[in-house]
Amino acid sequence: MEWMVWTTPTAIFFSAIAAILLGMTAWELASPTVERKGFLPIATTRGDRLFIGLLCAAYIHLMVVGFTSISLWLALAISILWLMILMRWG
Repeated sequence: MEWMVWTTPTAIFFSAIAAILLGMTAWELASPTVERKGFLPIATTRGDRLFIGLLCAAYIHLMVVGFTSISLWLALAISILWLMILMRWG
């Protein structure tokens, strides 16, 4: 049987996602969310905006890898900035 090899970047990635989910759960328990309309064309909750932001981050990284030669660190910075904008005003 083949075992998955967990590299350090992979472990950091999944640990960060788990930490974000735990943080969002604690935030939801402390302050329940209310749907609101931002610049997105639909009313969203914090969880909706987080999900959309994570999907966008995946697409940003795929575009960088597929179509450019810029550093993935720049893609990560763009993704984090976009996620922050989306969470605040989305």
